[in-house]
Amino acid sequence: MNSMFTTIIRIVLGLALLVFGANKLFTFIPMEAPTGSAGDFMSSLNATGYIFPVLGVLEMIIGMMLLLKKWIAFALILLAPISINILLFHLFLGISGLPVAVAILAFNVILIYKHWQQYKPLFY
Repeated sequence: MNSMFTTIIRIVLGLALLVFGANKLFTFIPMEAPTGSAGDFMSSLNATGYIFPVLGVLEMIIGMMLLLKKWIAFALILLAPISINILLFHLFLGISGLPVAVAILAFNVILIYKHWQQYKPLFY
């Protein structure tokens, strides 16, 4: 796979995670509150008081690892369940954000494929 292509994907994904992770902590990008089942789900997660701050910090750490090119394979494994849950949330509860969710998962899969040699020992 083209190194420049995957470098661009890594940087875009890292920046997106850094910005949206920081937004979970500091709310500088106003977002429309979801309604219906999606709103109920998000309200219950917000009511715990810890899910969004922990997720925000984790997204920021993963984003920084991707941007600084440190422990990329580890960062991608940490991101895998997050990106799958983002996709499933938008697929079943809030369809409006589905294109972004698909892009995040696709970027994660492309980068995992690029670094597959580092994951091979896990399967032997």
